[in-house]
Amino acid sequence: MKKQENLTKTKDSDALGSMPETASAAYADRSRLLTAFDHFASAVTRWAGTPVAFCFALACVLVWAATGPMFSFSENWQLVINTGTTIVTFLMVFLIQQSQNKDSVALHLKLNELLAASKSASNRMIGIEELDEEQLRAVAAFYVNLANRARDHGDSQKVHSIDEAGTGGTSPLAAERLSCRR
Repeated sequence: MKKQENLTKTKDSDALGSMPETASAAYADRSRLLTAFDHFASAVTRWAGTPVAFCFALACVLVWAATGPMFSFSENWQLVINTGTTIVTFLMVFLIQQSQNKDSVALHLKLNELLAASKSASNRMIGIEELDEEQLRAVAAFYVNLANRARDHGDSQKVHSIDEAGTGGTSPLAAERLSCRR
């Protein structure tokens, strides 16, 4: 019965290997395989950024270069380094992307907590990363106008929120969300 409930909660975006949305409880409910891959990806990306990893890669290139005269700098000799670097790069892209996705979700969750805990911040900003680019540009324009208003009126220490846009009580964020529903 519980498996049936879990299956009905699954959306297309929760496919195997995909990162759940920031606001999703599915982020905390992951399979052992995904958790193991996450730990593996984190460990590899941490190791790949160390001086030891760089020295290992440099040593591989130096050994390859030193063997060039033995193989008369043949096409097969060149193919070895090309194939090796392509495979390593291809696999590292996925491992690094996994780690970046996890870090991005964690950062969004931390920011959401700060927004929710702050009395002067708008809770509408929580989950704003789900807006499309046009909606984000409208919100960014609000903050540019807010900065210009603060500079022009000298109220740089005054607390403002996206909830007070001065447009009849409707913030650009609310206006964008309303226009998307129509």
